[in-house]
Amino acid sequence: MYREDQFLPLVGVQHYLFCPRQCALIFLEQLWVDNYLTASGTVMHDRVHKGPNESRGDIRTVRQLRMRSFRLGLTGIADAVEFHLADAQHPGVKLPHARGRWYPYPVEYKRGRPKRNNCDRAQLCAQAICLEEMLGLTIREGALFYGETRHRVTVPLDTALRQETEDASRHFHEMIDSGITPPAREGPHCKSCSIRELCLPNRLKSAKEYIRRHALEG
Repeated sequence: MYREDQFLPLVGVQHYLFCPRQCALIFLEQLWVDNYLTASGTVMHDRVHKGPNESRGDIRTVRQLRMRSFRLGLTGIADAVEFHLADAQHPGVKLPHARGRWYPYPVEYKRGRPKRNNCDRAQLCAQAICLEEMLGLTIREGALFYGETRHRVTVPLDTALRQETEDASRHFHEMIDSGITPPAREGPHCKSCSIRELCLPNRLKSAKEYIRRHALEG
């Protein structure tokens, strides 16, 4: 269990599984560069976040729901959490100004298309673990919506994904506590990374050092 002052951003789990070095450059060295991919992703998330909370039939949608988990030591804001009318298979919780009970169904929005690894799924799973801890129930699945394909992907929150999410969260904490940025490892994922120019494979371990040297040279 973590203390509240040890909480890290939940989205760091996604960055860590995408690339531990990218995660360290963002959360340890505080580096970020926007490109057209991240900019379009920001626009999509802003549109989702600014949308109203709404009720349609047996589904109530809450946007920008703040969440946390003391077990994972993570905190963040969900893009959207749908609350579906509960049934015998899906126990739910009471909601303000609503009759009956409702079970949560987290939905995370992504700009591109489904990835080969589980980085997006783990981010969604971490959100579900936060909700489970906060609401005292079990969430069996959620969904990822990809802007490029305009398609929603159902994600079962099974034992294997939960274990991968917990492991990634623990490694994320260990990396931040160590203060060490992992060495660069080039791969296909580098092509879509907005900070690849700062990463500088096989040159300098620290992107901050690269910026400092170039500033001195200027």
